Amino acid sequence: MVMEHVTSLECTLCGETYAPDQIIYTCPNHEGVAGILEVQYDYDLINDRFDEPLDGVIESQWKYRAFLPINDDAPAVTLNEGGTDLFVTPNLSDELGVDIRIKDDGRNPTGVLKDRATSVSVTKAAYLGQDVITCASTGNAAASLAGYAARAGLPCRIFVPDAAPEEKLAQPLVYGADVLAVDGSYDEAYDLSMDVTEAFGWYNRNAAVNPFQVEGKRTVGLELAEQTKGDVPDWLVFSMGDGCTIYGGWKGFREFYDLGFVDETPKMLGVQATGASAIHDTFHSHDDIDDVAKTVADSISVGRPRNTVKACKALEESDGTSLLVTDEEILAAEKTLGTTEGIYAEPAGATPIAGVRKALDQGIIEPDETVLAVVTGYGLKDTKSAMKASGEPQYIGPDLEAVDTLYGDTGSS
Repeated sequence: MVMEHVTSLECTLCGETYAPDQIIYTCPNHEGVAGILEVQYDYDLINDRFDEPLDGVIESQWKYRAFLPINDDAPAVTLNEGGTDLFVTPNLSDELGVDIRIKDDGRNPTGVLKDRATSVSVTKAAYLGQDVITCASTGNAAASLAGYAARAGLPCRIFVPDAAPEEKLAQPLVYGADVLAVDGSYDEAYDLSMDVTEAFGWYNRNAAVNPFQVEGKRTVGLELAEQTKGDVPDWLVFSMGDGCTIYGGWKGFREFYDLGFVDETPKMLGVQATGASAIHDTFHSHDDIDDVAKTVADSISVGRPRNTVKACKALEESDGTSLLVTDEEILAAEKTLGTTEGIYAEPAGATPIAGVRKALDQGIIEPDETVLAVVTGYGLKDTKSAMKASGEPQYIGPDLEAVDTLYGDTGSS
């Protein structure tokens, strides 16, 4: 059955269009993976089909099935992803000096926002009768894909850089995936995953090139639009790696605005690490763009982002901007988020908080504006970095005197 609400796949560079019911990753008019495709929709048909109440009750992202590029008769492969909490965070607001809320997408089934995209791509792979599904990953996409592939009963083969955190490799191994640690960087693992896709015909989940991945990620934007209806923030903040997530968030929010479901849209702030700054450098037209990535925030440690065009489009269309933060600022933000609000984020998930602090210092965000930051991954994804951020435990003897030495005889100071 065709997807009537999906009209085409359109190249972001040359505008060439392709039928949406075929397996195609990039536009063949361009070398390599430059010709990224975007899914185009019949929004009149989507509007006719979407009859869910916009009441803030979101049990999963499949509330927005009418927006997703899924065949009507395709069974959803789901672990109840999406529907994550939006927190009012007064302690963090006081700490930063601005009204900020947090959407914690680390609460997704495998601990990462990427579950939204993976659910869509695995649903499509299963519906199309694919035998094997693959991707490259710094760790999070690997865990996500392995979990959903297990749910679908599909063999899963994943390529990761050999420096990926052990915690992130444990997940896909438990889920039964073949985890192939490549002697090299993420970009080298990515290139290999593309080579095997072409050679063996495996279905490729890579968010950077699979055009349907961003469409799953955009449900975070749909949710945010619904959750902030009547109180849209001035700024919506994401960390940036390959560029897919910030564009997905913007696209979803903008769709609700275009359909008249919300009255305004936020400005997008994209935050990158100084050691992985390619999208930021492109957006600000810097001459020297370094394609070597090195940052403690491994989830956004991408030297050659494949969705730079889409990420910059989100920043431009929203009248937003981007900035860079150091690894030290990222780790400090991870600690701040935990101590002020009890939200445990991996470094990439805490990067937006570091970005908000710097944006305030630079006058990009004004103190009287409102902010919403998206935490993209859970802290247990990288406990070594968390220890760097927080320090070691205090080791004491097994007696009351040891505690009294620390806190005094009241035990409260």
